[in-house]
Amino acid sequence: MIQIQDCSKKFDDICAVDHVSMDVCEGEVFGLVGSNGAGKSTMLRMISGILKPDTGQILVDGENVYENPGIKETLFYVSDDAWFPASYTPDNLADFLKCYYSTFDPQRFSTLMKQFQLDEKRKISTFSKGMKKQLLTILGVSAGTKYLFCDETFDGLDPVMRQAVKSLFAAEIMRRNFTPVIASHNLRELEDICDHVGLLHKGGILLSRQLEDMKFHIHKIQCVLTDREKEQELEQELEVIKLQRQGSLLMITARGTKKEILEKIRRRNPLFCEVIPLTLEEIFISETEVAGYEIQNIFF
Repeated sequence: MIQIQDCSKKFDDICAVDHVSMDVCEGEVFGLVGSNGAGKSTMLRMISGILKPDTGQILVDGENVYENPGIKETLFYVSDDAWFPASYTPDNLADFLKCYYSTFDPQRFSTLMKQFQLDEKRKISTFSKGMKKQLLTILGVSAGTKYLFCDETFDGLDPVMRQAVKSLFAAEIMRRNFTPVIASHNLRELEDICDHVGLLHKGGILLSRQLEDMKFHIHKIQCVLTDREKEQELEQELEVIKLQRQGSLLMITARGTKKEILEKIRRRNPLFCEVIPLTLEEIFISETEVAGYEIQNIFF
């Protein structure tokens, strides 16, 4: 388990991370989302032990991660802007990592390279951005570490490769004790893989919740009631997050289970009633609007 306790980090006058507290549980896919400059990369570097928090502490399996070689052997960090020696091939990089990770599996590495159709003998400098992302992910999985931290892993990947990486993470979770933390500015990329999502904005944590719990307790309903009085009664009875009208059509985003919300609406004999599935982005927009943030301008 990773415990982040009231962590802050400044670079001169810029506060990159501002008093963030959250937990990452074992065996779940944790999505760390936020706009560019929200503090995601800084947060991942602190969790990896590359940077030391100015305040607070980060515990990985109960131990401080900074300057702790033993704990660092249990994690692998995939940077968004990784640097490679000019003459290195994937084979060279794998040999280098074997010196630092006793759990590195060369056979697993070769198998995955073949599956992703990447040449182990080709110079990495000739790889495209997407190919480099695939290579780093393969190295991270092959290292056999308990935790894998990925910074913008899906950026530069085509749709087929994105799905392949997601499937790889899912398969790895099934076969061993594995916890990936994926940072991204794109909520849509994380919706079908993450169990838990944390939202960073301007260095602070706005939300950190289980995805299924969020989906279970917030719903969007569109309905048509016979008169305005019933609409007002319903608005008072429901825990409304957002309410919109388009002519006679009433669109309500409210907290509560689907069953609870529908029961309250049906007691007013609606002419029409339908539940509309919410995307992860819509859930976050609804949640953060309540907190006073214009989240529509954060994600795309």
